[in-house]
Amino acid sequence: MDTRATVEEFLRRIGEGDPEHTAALYAEKIDWQVNWPEPRHEAVPWIRPRSSRADVVDHHRTLAASSVPGQGSATIDRILVDGPDAVVIGETAQTVRATGKRFSTRFALHLTVENGLIVRHHVYEDSLSVALACEAVAPTGSD
Repeated sequence: MDTRATVEEFLRRIGEGDPEHTAALYAEKIDWQVNWPEPRHEAVPWIRPRSSRADVVDHHRTLAASSVPGQGSATIDRILVDGPDAVVIGETAQTVRATGKRFSTRFALHLTVENGLIVRHHVYEDSLSVALACEAVAPTGSD
């Protein structure tokens, strides 16, 4: 499968919501990076270091468990392909189950495909809007 076909299949599988089926498009070992200031974020359970196909499954399961079903959306504006590299540009939105807050973020996803499998997954997004939606509202005191 060439790069464009792999990326289009990846996006289709993400839409299906089956983490195992999505992860099957990844190599056993992957270069995974999310543009957050820290490798982990306490309020955002799906943000943590990842390096394997099993980690991809966990990422998608954790993201799904942390989100309100039926309230997520994603739009893809463009897919740019140059050899084994592809950049997907779009916007995603989700409602966080723990807080009830909604976030919307533009993103760029850089994927590298080798032998029909994704070996690099680097995502660039508005991490602040996601973090703010995941943080619990501090209780207000009575005066």
